[in-house]
Amino acid sequence: MDWTPTISELSGPRYQRIVEAMEADIAAGRLVRGQQLPTQRALAKALGIDLTTVTRAYTEARRRGIMEARVGQGSFVSETSARRAVDLPHPVAIDLSMNVPPHPLEAQLDERIIAGMEAIRAQSGLTAHLNYQPPGGSAHEREVAARWMRARVPHAHADRLVIFPGTQTILFNLLAHLARPGDVVLTEALTFPGIKAAAARLGVKLVGVAMDDGGILPDALAKACRAHRPKAVYLIPTLHNPTTATLSAERRSAIAKIISDADTILIEDDAYGLLDRSASPIANLIPERTYLATTLSKCIAPALRVAYLVTPPDNAAQREMGAGLQATVQMPAPLMVALVTHWIETGIADRIITAIRNEAVGRQQLAQRALKGFQFLAKPAAHHLWLRLPEGRPDVAAHLLRNGLAVVAGDAFTVDGTPPHAARVSLGAARNRSELTEALRILVGALHRPADTRQIV
Repeated sequence: MDWTPTISELSGPRYQRIVEAMEADIAAGRLVRGQQLPTQRALAKALGIDLTTVTRAYTEARRRGIMEARVGQGSFVSETSARRAVDLPHPVAIDLSMNVPPHPLEAQLDERIIAGMEAIRAQSGLTAHLNYQPPGGSAHEREVAARWMRARVPHAHADRLVIFPGTQTILFNLLAHLARPGDVVLTEALTFPGIKAAAARLGVKLVGVAMDDGGILPDALAKACRAHRPKAVYLIPTLHNPTTATLSAERRSAIAKIISDADTILIEDDAYGLLDRSASPIANLIPERTYLATTLSKCIAPALRVAYLVTPPDNAAQREMGAGLQATVQMPAPLMVALVTHWIETGIADRIITAIRNEAVGRQQLAQRALKGFQFLAKPAAHHLWLRLPEGRPDVAAHLLRNGLAVVAGDAFTVDGTPPHAARVSLGAARNRSELTEALRILVGALHRPADTRQIV
């Protein structure tokens, strides 16, 4: 608590100078995440100013998200740039239901957004990005994205890439392009709720294929292909949602052969691939049969609404997907695409992703310690884990909600059959590690709680 800011060299009201000095010291590493700050009274005495000025400075620092107050403990440098949610539904106090990336201070998102917008303004002006643009991105934006993706997907080229406003739009347009009402698309037995929603809207039938802890079973996929002659197979092979399973190289090879032999198409959802770059996409084995979707929603931020679709080496495929994009949502937000393109060109995107990946690893380590002795599936860089709930306890998720903690029960991910007695716990959704620690405490308490034996008579 020995931090004393230097404010004499700054201009403006004193409270603003304190906040600006705090921001500068965080950026320079003189203040670190979670570090306790002086009490307001102690800082006022050290600076020789009145207490109300420091109170106003601390209030502004909390508003900007660089400082947080902990009841009974004091004030601390924020661990994250995320603000406290003000619109959580009652009775939720901590929401671990949304699978979003954490935003550690090391990612410097606030600063990088401001600096990126300033760079765009200086280069072309912001208003240049407020008009209609080519539906799937400009040639330059697609070339920058393709060049960046080629580290993992060597066949990514601008003339095979379409920029979409998020993966959900990609999935809807792909299902509309590849299937008709009543057609079958295969998925893992547990899958992303977004593909379920898109299929239901379009009348496409999803059929789940058996999995184990390593992901989808190749033999089960081959059998399902023979039985259903699917129009496509939708898979999340890396850090699977919700189980975190990552397919081995052997399974990826087997699945690629099965899809080729079945003369069908792979929709590969690579939402989490940038968090685990050691896993090579299945698309690299069968590029002529794969639509590969890569999004920034899980590795930077969902509200950017920027995702990339690499189509098979067929110009007609890219044209069709571009036309579908234009017919449904016209285009991705040009200003967001411009910002992301700037971040990719300057190497900032990779630095942000590294910071977020490191934070994910730290949160998984915290969860490993808290949940020791319980059954769950997890991977070091994943934003979530898949927790098996105690048998004979169908009320666990409801009990958690009554205690202010939201997670997602297994039925949200089930394609067909009996939902597993499990829940997805999204570690990245907690604003910081302190909030995550409290959420895990509530979770462990619920898991230890005996079954409710009360009877209604």
